Amino acid sequence: MPHLNVINHAGTTTVIDGKLGLSVMEVIRDAGISELPALCGGCCSCATCHVYVDPAYADKLPAMTSDENEMLDGTLHRTATSRLSCQIRFEDALVGMTLTIAPED
Repeated sequence: MPHLNVINHAGTTTVIDGKLGLSVMEVIRDAGISELPALCGGCCSCATCHVYVDPAYADKLPAMTSDENEMLDGTLHRTATSRLSCQIRFEDALVGMTLTIAPED
């Protein structure tokens, strides 16, 4: 089964199964991980699905759009590995990827 490794605010890693083709945000939400509120439901308008992506997967991710970049600029905890999980499709190349849920702003 395709899976992601999700690190929560306490530093605990949970391996979650997910359906390919969904957004990474949907996979995390569907697994019941409440630390990722994703308030806008994937519209790239709130940054509450902010995650840090394992750098080993950086070249496998889609390019960041200007909208995503602007939303991340408005967060307090942006890093070089920040992405909005609603903007990443869960595809074969991302199976096994580790994501850390960013602190809430």
